[in-house]
Amino acid sequence: MLTNTLLVNKKEGNAMKHIENEYISIPQLAKMLGLSRIAVFKKVKQGEIKAFKIGRNYAVPMKYLESILGKALSKEDKEEIGRAVKKTVAEYGQTLKQLGRE
Repeated sequence: MLTNTLLVNKKEGNAMKHIENEYISIPQLAKMLGLSRIAVFKKVKQGEIKAFKIGRNYAVPMKYLESILGKALSKEDKEEIGRAVKKTVAEYGQTLKQLGRE
């Protein structure tokens, strides 16, 4: 895992302080998702996956990992699912009732 570390300058008399935020690299995320690195890079470029550039590398904050892996639904996802369910029930309500009786 990559770490983003902020170091306070020793010349100022301050002790070395480390502020670390954990990230996962694109290749690590690709392996977890079962996708190629290129596919994950495309998702980053399209804005489907939030990632930050650290030097030459892209890194994904661990806090986004759960939603990327599909364990959490965003508010927009929930609304889209709700609209799809309402549309399906409106169009196929009778058919669904008949299927439920079988």
